[in-house]
Amino acid sequence: MRQYSADLTPPWKKPQPAPEVPADPGLVVEEPGTGFCGAVIGCEAGTVTLEDRFGKHRVFPMEPRGFLLEGRVVTLVRPSSSAGPARPSRTASGSVAVPGARARVARAGRIYVEGRHDAELVEKVWGDDLRVEGVVVEYLGGVDDLPAIVADFAPGPDARLGVLVDHLVPGSKESRIAESVTSEHALVVGHPYIDIWEAVKPAALGIDGWPRVPHGQDWKTGVCRALGWPSDNTGAVWQAILARVSSYKDLEPALLGSVERLIDHVTVP
Repeated sequence: MRQYSADLTPPWKKPQPAPEVPADPGLVVEEPGTGFCGAVIGCEAGTVTLEDRFGKHRVFPMEPRGFLLEGRVVTLVRPSSSAGPARPSRTASGSVAVPGARARVARAGRIYVEGRHDAELVEKVWGDDLRVEGVVVEYLGGVDDLPAIVADFAPGPDARLGVLVDHLVPGSKESRIAESVTSEHALVVGHPYIDIWEAVKPAALGIDGWPRVPHGQDWKTGVCRALGWPSDNTGAVWQAILARVSSYKDLEPALLGSVERLIDHVTVP
C-alpha cells in the first residue's frame, strides 16, 4: 500500500515566510526569545553578533524567523558584501546610533533637572538618544517645590516623570525633598555632587581635582577663584567646561547611572 502523509494544518495557521534581511553592520534588531536588542557588529559561521546600547555583546544563531526588525519578524542572512565586521557608530552617550532616525513625537512623560546647566549637559551627552525616544528634558530652577511640581504634573502609567537632583546624599535637604515624592510613576534620583559642574571629570578640564569650597560660600564662585577662572561670569565658565565634554567618558559614573535610570523609567513600558 502506498504510504503518504497529509498536512492537516489550516493555511491560516501555517507560519508565513519571513522576509530575508542582510545582517549588515549597524542594523538594529531584537532577538525575541531573550528580548536582547542591539546592532549587528559581526556575522560568521551561521551566527550574528549583536551589541546593545551599553556595549554588551550576544551571539545568536541566524535561524529562520529568528529576529524582529521594527516589530516585524525577519530572517537574517549573511550580507553579500565581503567587508569584515564593523562597529556601529555611537552617540555621545555611548549607545548605538540609528542612521537616519527621526526625532520621535514627544512622549507625555518628562525628565526634570534642577537648572539650565544640568539640562545643557544632559542634552549634549544624551540628546540623540532622547530625540529618538521622544523624551523632553525641562529644568526647574531648583527642587524646593518638587512635591507640588510632581503633583501638578500628575504622573501616570502613560506619563511617567523622572527627576534628576543635585547633591542627593543622606541627610541633605535634597534627600528629604526626594523622599516626600511618593508617586509610583515618578522616579527621583540624583548624584552626590554639589553642582552639575562637579560631575565633569577633572581630567577632561586639565585640572587635578575640584577644589573644596568652605561652607557658606557660593560654590561656583569659590571654584572659579580657587582655580583662577573668571569668577564674575560663571555662565561663560560653564560654557567653557561644557565645550570640553565630548562624550559620556568625560562624566563621572554616578551621573551616568542616574540619567540612564531616568531614561529607562520614562521609556520602558
